[in-house]
Amino acid sequence: MTVITRFAPSPTGFLHIGGARTALFNWLYARHNKGKFLLRVEDTDRKRSTSEAVQAIFDGLSWLGLEHDGAAVMQSEGAERHAALAHQLLDAGKAYHCWCTPEELSEMREKAKAEGRSMRYDGRWRERDPGEAPKGVAPVIRFKAPLDGETVIDDLVQGPVRTANEQLDDMILLRSDGTPTYMLSVVVDDHDMQVSHAIRGDDHLTNAARQTQLFLALGWKVPRYAHIPLIHGSDGAKLSKRHGALAVGAYAEMGILAEAMCNYLLRLGWSHGDDEIISREQATEWFDLASVGRSPARFDMDKLLNLNGHYIRHAEDSRLLADIKPHLAKFLGHDADPAAFPRLKSLLPSLKPRANSLVELAEKSLFLFHQRPLAMDKKAAKLIHAGSQAIIAKLLIELEDAEPWSIEGLEALIRSFADSQSLKVGMVAQPLRAILTGTTASPGIFEVLFSLGREESLNRLRDHTGEVPS
Repeated sequence: MTVITRFAPSPTGFLHIGGARTALFNWLYARHNKGKFLLRVEDTDRKRSTSEAVQAIFDGLSWLGLEHDGAAVMQSEGAERHAALAHQLLDAGKAYHCWCTPEELSEMREKAKAEGRSMRYDGRWRERDPGEAPKGVAPVIRFKAPLDGETVIDDLVQGPVRTANEQLDDMILLRSDGTPTYMLSVVVDDHDMQVSHAIRGDDHLTNAARQTQLFLALGWKVPRYAHIPLIHGSDGAKLSKRHGALAVGAYAEMGILAEAMCNYLLRLGWSHGDDEIISREQATEWFDLASVGRSPARFDMDKLLNLNGHYIRHAEDSRLLADIKPHLAKFLGHDADPAAFPRLKSLLPSLKPRANSLVELAEKSLFLFHQRPLAMDKKAAKLIHAGSQAIIAKLLIELEDAEPWSIEGLEALIRSFADSQSLKVGMVAQPLRAILTGTTASPGIFEVLFSLGREESLNRLRDHTGEVPS
């Protein structure tokens, strides 16, 4: 049997991390089993579905590197096929017309509320003579669900899940305007796409029982279901925006690397021993549904950032130089000067350990791109006074003739200068850092001088020391 999975998001909102994890698990299961991973956009809710949300789904999956096999399926395009199968069930006596008025449905809802139970249709048109249909009311088509017994799902994550059929009412297959419902469309599309495994959130467990009944009524094979627990916030509450339940695109804007996000999502509810850092290749080799836990996973932004920091530290410098450009542009208000990128390239080994996101990496490297004269923050400005300016002015004379302009050579020169002035190195390095970077925190001052280069370093120093004393 060829394993075929599908990711079936609804484009009524942007792709969030819960959906992204579902897509990842489906992708990994398909790739692990050398099968197919399909994409179906369930856009049957035409009023709430938007083209922007559809594009965000495509963009999010592309950013995560979760390529799908074949063309994406738009569920709305199969409406005629879905409706035809509802009529097929009607002709076979497995479905029926229902002429309930909105008032009658409201009464059922109020009664259920008063009795402290969920709303269930009471089946009043199940065996009723259509000749009694009220005039002016367009009927829906309802599925004639089994009244007794139970529906059992052998779930690959949750284990056997039993639902008494008396708890399930006769769901609507076709609305009064002839359009198919989500429940019908999902079943038909899963069959037509030959889906072997439906991996999705456990909020679909009740849907699985209803859909299983519909599969059997149509004489089709039921996919293997795997319902994964939802993601909660770090406090155990339902995940919301305050926990970080943002659109996937927002994490890219926050400077999260795609591979870090995939690694983090993988570990939200799935484990492989004590392994925390798991590459895409390892994940594909190791992934199975047996290792998916049954308890809700907890999203922790700090852990994601720490993991992202690991991936930044191990990323190729050339890749980071490309990825950091849009973040630099946001800080600067314009595209970063290409001529300054060699400075950044030389300093990346010192900057990477200090950043947990591309945004943080960009922020810490801004001083390399700022135009002269360099502005200082308040802490840095306090370090520049007559005494420190005099020290830097004397150092400037020696730096002008520094040979070679290398990290080692600059370190030797500055240490020797500090000794000659009976100063601690810090008393030289602190004002030097303030002038060169505009801040009090940066990579090592010798690395900063080397990365800025002789001309830029000397000019920045001259901007804050005035005339060089004789």
